[in-house]
Amino acid sequence: MQERHPFVARLPIGRRIPFPAEGIPFWEIFPFEGDLQIKVLDEPVLPEPPRFGEDGPQSCGGCQDPLKNAVWSDDRWRVIHSGGPTGLPVMVLLCPLAHHDLADLPADLSAELGPMLQRVERAILSLGGIARVHVNKWGDGGAHLHFWLIARPAGMVQMRGTCLPIWDDVIPKAPEQEWRASLSAVAAALAAEGGEAQL
Repeated sequence: MQERHPFVARLPIGRRIPFPAEGIPFWEIFPFEGDLQIKVLDEPVLPEPPRFGEDGPQSCGGCQDPLKNAVWSDDRWRVIHSGGPTGLPVMVLLCPLAHHDLADLPADLSAELGPMLQRVERAILSLGGIARVHVNKWGDGGAHLHFWLIARPAGMVQMRGTCLPIWDDVIPKAPEQEWRASLSAVAAALAAEGGEAQL
């Protein structure tokens, strides 16, 4: 059985955490205001439930249908969308075609990762009106390596920083046609450097 990390011993499991006097909830980028409460912390779940694809490609949706939601692909990488319109101009995921997580990514794919992230960022910036492209890796839902690339519109300084994905959850979604047009433009920019646009 997996042991608890000593960090867990100091947490107020089962009790309400007092609201902090400073920090992210008071930053201008925090998307909520008014009376908020911090959730009561649940007991740790050990061992943790397996992620999708944890036991290999046979249970990995990305391996079973590698071009599902594909925006662009080549023989080693793919860029996919999350399945439907977003509020922000672009939210895509960069994934290797082969089933790996970051810890076991082979050296040749690791060497390509930085240039691929740059390439996707350039493609998103080519839309115009984009101030920044945030790159995020969480990996709690799926064991197949995926990096989120999320566009922040120029001028939307209130959306800067770590709350950008939360803003996407609360702002109105783009019309389907606009969302697809943005993804198609990203696909074309990626394909201009090789690979194939899938939209």
